Order: sequence, then C-alpha cells, then structure tokens
Amino acid sequence: MTSTNIASHLPAMAKLDPKRPAIIAPSGNGQWKSMSFGELDALSDAYARGLQQIGITRGMRTVLLAPPSLEFFPLVFALFKAGAVMVLIDPGIGRKALLECLEEVQPEAFIGVPKAHLARLLFRKPFRKVKAVVTIGKRWFWGGHTLEDLQRLGGTEPFQMSEPKPGETAAILFTSGSTGIPKGAVYTHEIFDAQVRMIRDTYDIKPGEIDLPTFPLFALFDPALGMTSVLPEMNFQFPAKADPAKLIEAINTHHCTMMFGSPALLDNLGRYGVANAVTLPSLKRVLSAGAPVRVDVLERMAKLLTGDAQVFTPFGATESLPVASIGSREVLGETAQAASTGRGVCVGRPVAGMTVRIIRISDEPIATWSDALLAAPGTIGEITVKGPVVTREYWARPLQTAAAKIQDGDQVVHRMGDVGFLDEQGRLWMCGRKGHRVDTGERTFFSVPVEEILNQHAGVRRSALVGVAKQPVVLLEREPGNTMPADTLLTEIRALAAKFEVTKDLTQFHVFPGSFPVDARHNAKIEREKLSVWATEQGLGR
Repeated sequence: MTSTNIASHLPAMAKLDPKRPAIIAPSGNGQWKSMSFGELDALSDAYARGLQQIGITRGMRTVLLAPPSLEFFPLVFALFKAGAVMVLIDPGIGRKALLECLEEVQPEAFIGVPKAHLARLLFRKPFRKVKAVVTIGKRWFWGGHTLEDLQRLGGTEPFQMSEPKPGETAAILFTSGSTGIPKGAVYTHEIFDAQVRMIRDTYDIKPGEIDLPTFPLFALFDPALGMTSVLPEMNFQFPAKADPAKLIEAINTHHCTMMFGSPALLDNLGRYGVANAVTLPSLKRVLSAGAPVRVDVLERMAKLLTGDAQVFTPFGATESLPVASIGSREVLGETAQAASTGRGVCVGRPVAGMTVRIIRISDEPIATWSDALLAAPGTIGEITVKGPVVTREYWARPLQTAAAKIQDGDQVVHRMGDVGFLDEQGRLWMCGRKGHRVDTGERTFFSVPVEEILNQHAGVRRSALVGVAKQPVVLLEREPGNTMPADTLLTEIRALAAKFEVTKDLTQFHVFPGSFPVDARHNAKIEREKLSVWATEQGLGR
C-alpha cells in the first residue's frame, strides 16, 4: 500500500536515482556543495531516529527556524518521517508577530540556528512547553542537542516512517500577516500530497529537472517532485534585495530548468537582465506568486527566456495552493489589454481538481454553503475555492476559521479574501483584496482595476488605492530615476484616469515620498493599511 506520509516521495526518488544531486548550495568563493537524493534520504532517516531518541515524537509541535540549506531539507523530511508536526513561521514578519505566533502554537520542541536559540532565551514565555531543542550549527551555552548528535543517535539503518491517520496534522504553516494577523494554516499529509501532484501536473514537471527556489515554502516541494534544488546566494527574508547577477550565475551554472520568485525579485532580475542583454536558455518555466505580477515585469522577464519558456503566475494562498494559473504568453497576448482598461488581472483557469465559485461580498462568517450565496455571473464578488489542497482550519483561531471557512457537505470551502469574477471562458479575474475595497456609499472602488490603469504611466512604478474616511485616495510611487515634476505627473495621471469608467470619478491623487511599504515574505504586497494611516495623517481625502 502506498504511504500517505508526504515524506514517502523522498525514498521513491532516492531509489530512482540515488546519486543525482537533490540539493546544491553555495559554499563560498564561488564554490558549491551538494547532497544526493540517496544521501538526503539516508540523512533524514538518521535525523528522524535521532529526533525520536531525544524525545521529539509523533504529534509534537516542533518549530523549525532556519533558512533553506543543506541542513534544512533533511530536517524537514526527518520531521515528516517521525510524524512530528512541523511549525514554520517566517521570521521576517517581525519580532512581535513572531512571538505571538509562537505563543499561539505552544511549541513542544524547537530546532533552529544559533540566532534563533538566543531569541528563545531572551523571550522565554512562548517556549515554556519546549521539552527538546536542537541547534543547527554551533551550540553555545543553552544545552540541548546538535545535528551531529542526531546523526550519531540515529545510526545508519533505514527508518520506518510513521504512517499518518487520515486527516493527521503534518505541519502548521503561518501566513505572512500582510493583510491581517498571521494565522497558522493546518496542513495534513493529504494536502501536501495533493499539492505535489497538482503542481507536477499543472506545470508538467519531470523528475530530473533543476529548480532555483527563492522562497523557502516552495523549496519544500522540490525533493518530493524529484527536482534538484539549487539554493542561490541570497537572504531569503529579503527577496527584493537578491543580487540578480548571482541568481543568473546560479541558473546558468547549474542549467536550471525552473525558478520560483516573488514579483519583486523578478522585477529586479528582469531589469538587470534586459539592461545586460542576458538570456536564460535552460529555463523551461518561471513561477511567480505572492502578489499580482505587473505586465512590465512579465514583459522584461519574458525577454530573458527562450523557445517555449514562459512565466506562470499561480494564484493561491498559504491556505490553498494552487488555485488557478496562467502563462505570460496569454497575459501579454490577450488579457493584459483588458487589464489596462480596468477589468482586473486575469489569474487563469482553475487547476484540475479545484472548484472556484464567486459569492456576493460579505464581511460576515458563513457557516454552510448554499448556491444562494453565488454572485450574478460576471459580477465582482468574493472568490471561494474548494478542493484537495484547501486547509480546513487555522491553528487555535476559531473566529478566523469561522470567517474564512464554509462547510460544504464533507468538504470545506475557503474564502480567499480576494474579490474577482469568472469570465465567459471560465478564467478567473482578480480585482484585489476584499478588505482593500473602498465603499463610498454611492459606489465601490476595487484596488487592482484602478491600479492596473494608473500603473501604465511611464512615471509610475506602482499605485495604491486606499480609503480615508470612506473616500478613495490614490497614492503613486515613482518609477526609479523619473524626474518629471510632481505637478506634471499628477496632471497626466488625472487625464489618464478620466478615460476609464472605473477611475473617472477619482479625484484624489498624491505622490508618495519614497517606496511603498511591502510585506515581509514576498516584498511585493503593498501594505495599504500603513499607507492609509499615512494618508490620514497627511490630511488627505478631505
């Protein structure tokens, strides 16, 4: 019988090609080090037994705080094999939010780099239930065990991985909190397995491919998909600051066939690549998610690709991924034109196995599904999704679970928190976050349709619709290097807005000083809540 443990994909891939590199990581001075699939499987077996020996057993909530590395991957699969509940929290969300997440999850074990352990000692309250600790790297004065201890205790014999019960929790993955409080999405082994299958089938990924993952969560899928992970030299907490030259070097040196990057990372990479006449002939596909990808970013990135390769923008969330997908060829050849007139951003057709439905916008919890909830065809409503990758709940947050989940028979429907509509071809169009709409009482403005129009101006890098006392205010972030006088820019923006139905009634436009604040995880989602506070303090919208 096939195991439902998500870690079972690893020994299968190790058996298929044990000597093929699973992980390639920089070792300094332009050199690289690697770990084969066979070594990764064997080391994760040793770690899994070592974890059991020190008391990290099935069902124990175990926080893992470490960047993607040769040490990170075997630990992830060891935790899965041992049946522990892996807890992943992005440290980039900030100290206060991180400590709140830890307090919420009440970890029973803690694995992290030395810096993480120092934080554990400084802020003891969230860790009061921790029974076992492991240090990745040099252990100082805090005790516990090291990876060398785990390997020694684990030995060299194959490990009999745990067989999860149906619906057993495999991991708690926290959202970024960019549009509210961070919440722990509860993942089962079945959800992880469905994600592997859907990503593989949607993008026709074959074992033996080579990936450049610049986002830790997406990197988890590579070994299960049989892909080699090439970890670039970058700080994974700040993807927007990744050095494009180093990314290009990694792709070309290792002949990567795929890469995943946030829109902010691709923006920088595309600008650098076009300016330096770079091509990336080995890439078959580029994936980007975390925020809508601007058309100019797609255009520049597509110029670096060759043959049939294109940029795909999967739509989804931590609570449900993937939901829909579209390629740059369809966007640049068709949907971008409609987006530029205020229709929203087309995020493609639902992936096989996922059901997308649009309901009337409501800020109230909905307990059970009814077709009476559905919005009129073609009208903007709240996006909901049902399918095997939909998480059923948030950890220890019943109110947020009630607000985001609808019971539909024995399945759960997730309310994405995004608004949009389905077109006549069954494609999904995204029109922004539900919480970012501005309802004046006379009409409702949605962020993405408005911003897609204004972002066309050559002097604007990004625009942001915010509400100030129920009045719509549009803030403009200048294109780097643009020296057009602010008055001239605003005059031209007003003239552009007047041409389109969705923007013609807007009157408040203002140039924002500097760059917009963005989310910590992808460095791409505009933090409109902060902009709204700034606009209010400036007396705008009156």
